[in-house]
Amino acid sequence: METMPTGFLSWVIFLLDKYWVLFLKGAGVTLLLALVGTFIGCIIGLVVGVIQTIPVNKNDTLLKRHSIGLVKWLLSAYVEIFRGTPMIVQAMVVYYGSMSMFNIDMSAMFAGFLVVSINTGAYMAESVRGGIISVDDGQREAAVAIGMTHFQAMFAVILPQALRNIMPQIGNNLIINIKDTSVLNVISVTELYFSSKSAAGVYYRYFEVFFITCVIYFVMTFTASRLLRIWEKKMDGPSDYQLVEGDPMQDPCGYFQHGTVGGKDNGND
Repeated sequence: METMPTGFLSWVIFLLDKYWVLFLKGAGVTLLLALVGTFIGCIIGLVVGVIQTIPVNKNDTLLKRHSIGLVKWLLSAYVEIFRGTPMIVQAMVVYYGSMSMFNIDMSAMFAGFLVVSINTGAYMAESVRGGIISVDDGQREAAVAIGMTHFQAMFAVILPQALRNIMPQIGNNLIINIKDTSVLNVISVTELYFSSKSAAGVYYRYFEVFFITCVIYFVMTFTASRLLRIWEKKMDGPSDYQLVEGDPMQDPCGYFQHGTVGGKDNGND
């Protein structure tokens, strides 16, 4: 006969020893859903954000103005609907509605990836639009002045600067998705919360099981936060920039071959 633990710590150790594989698999599914959903959502948000900033001029044809206006209206509707409804409801509608309305029998995991991606895309669309607006308008005007199209200016000039501004929001969405994937248990996605419920139901030790679950969620979100902070610092570049001494325009070839950079000999003397 199996001897049952008596104290809180004993139960935690017992449950970890017995169900560590279940917790590990659940955490793996949670991370997979969050990472893939955030990545695809960022791509969706990038496309939607860029399209929403397409300028419409009076000189454009009537067809072009109305076409762009219709596309922007549809994208705005998408953003408002998915930002204005809970993910748990979206999961139920997508998973059960796809079969009921369109006779599409999608798996629970596929529905989970789809819901997390389009939900994240709606939030990222507004972040991208805000990041683009935050870049000085003179940057776009200068790009247009040298003959760039709207999309060339976006991807070559504006977006590289906007990306740094929206990096904190990308990280924030990843952390939110790690936690919010727990709602996908309603469509039987075997993520961490679903796995924890299965383990808790065996011995009815809900407090001990979800204490373990809480710690696992914290470790995942804290690690993601630290890694993203390191990435942000790398995007900022080094803090000890060194200025070039002298005037390279006077002798550009000789300067770069025999000059000094930042007060240090470049080693070509």
